[in-house]
Amino acid sequence: MKKFNIPQQFDSELIRRLKGRPKKVDGIRDFSPTIWSTGDLTFKIARHFGFCFGVEQAIEKAYDTLRKHPDKRIFFLSEMIHNPLVNKDLEENGIRFIQSTTGEQLIPWDRITSDDIVMIPAFGTTLETERVLQSKGIITTNYDTTCPFVELVWKRSRQLASKQATIIIHGKPEHEETRATFSHAAEKGKALVIRNMEEAVLLGEFISGVVSPEEFTTHFPGRYSDTFNAEKDLTRIGVVNQTTLLAEETQEIADYLKSVMIEKYGNESLSEHFEDTRDTLCYATNDNQQAVKSLIREEADFALIIGGHKSSNTTHLVELSLEKLPTYFIRDEHSILPDGSIEHFDLSVQKYRITPEVINKNNPGTILISSGASCPNSTVEHVILKVAALYEYAKEDLLQNLPLE
Repeated sequence: MKKFNIPQQFDSELIRRLKGRPKKVDGIRDFSPTIWSTGDLTFKIARHFGFCFGVEQAIEKAYDTLRKHPDKRIFFLSEMIHNPLVNKDLEENGIRFIQSTTGEQLIPWDRITSDDIVMIPAFGTTLETERVLQSKGIITTNYDTTCPFVELVWKRSRQLASKQATIIIHGKPEHEETRATFSHAAEKGKALVIRNMEEAVLLGEFISGVVSPEEFTTHFPGRYSDTFNAEKDLTRIGVVNQTTLLAEETQEIADYLKSVMIEKYGNESLSEHFEDTRDTLCYATNDNQQAVKSLIREEADFALIIGGHKSSNTTHLVELSLEKLPTYFIRDEHSILPDGSIEHFDLSVQKYRITPEVINKNNPGTILISSGASCPNSTVEHVILKVAALYEYAKEDLLQNLPLE
């Protein structure tokens, strides 16, 4: 695996020693957590978490561009990744964001010139935006941080289009990555975005003829390509995904739509109506999810999942953890308040709130720890040390019992 040059403020030798890579037991990958205890306090830390390949590549390229072009104005099309600490540091170093994460224009295009550097974030961007940049004489070849796994989805979309299959994109329609994937897919063929299994079932009803094609536009407004015809373009399909979603949900959607095609056309004709696309799932997203599934099998008092609330992959880790035990979705160590309360993002109401007295210094226990793919190692270290300090354990106490693997 390639090593990237990550700024020191985002790194942590301690966390790198703790996380390691997923082990193998009898040839099978073992995602069992790392156990780190001191006194009555135990941290159980996910085997796989934090910066993924795509994020590390984006960060290296962004800071390398800052070093090489100190006299240039440097912009990102939108936030480079969904982590407030990293984006804030980029802004403090002079980088500005042209658009919001939902595509709202923050800086008018007429203020951007061919003398400026414009970087493409890890999520990629739409072909429409690429054409705007080209019309202004802005070359992004050396400043494109699109994740290779996102580009793999685009490649598979082109392959589906070449086979005259409609590209069904499992993703959040408002997310930058899904908007980019839809744009690239629709350029080459017919494309449709569905949000979840509920919408997949609705799509299956269109395919089966339970719901008339005339109702299609009502149920999927603005989420299909311009020349899409619900009656003609759902006879051959393939599924790709937003790479940061739950891997199991994408697979369930693909399996369900496959069963719909079998029921309508017969198993012997399946290859003419359904394209298998299992390899568009991001390895890091999948590994993080597998590690959390293993983590929540452990006995514990509560879990801390660390990352920005806009982060799709982190959100899904929180959802997995909430199925088993109290889980707090926190930004960083500042979310751990001096009185033991925790400020966290509540997915049910989509707002931050404070839960009092989660940490009681007189009652140390067991805490599960993981983070999303855009969360720096340094943030994870700061969270662990902050929690330990509230239980009146110093860093030195933890280091004396550092797991050796």
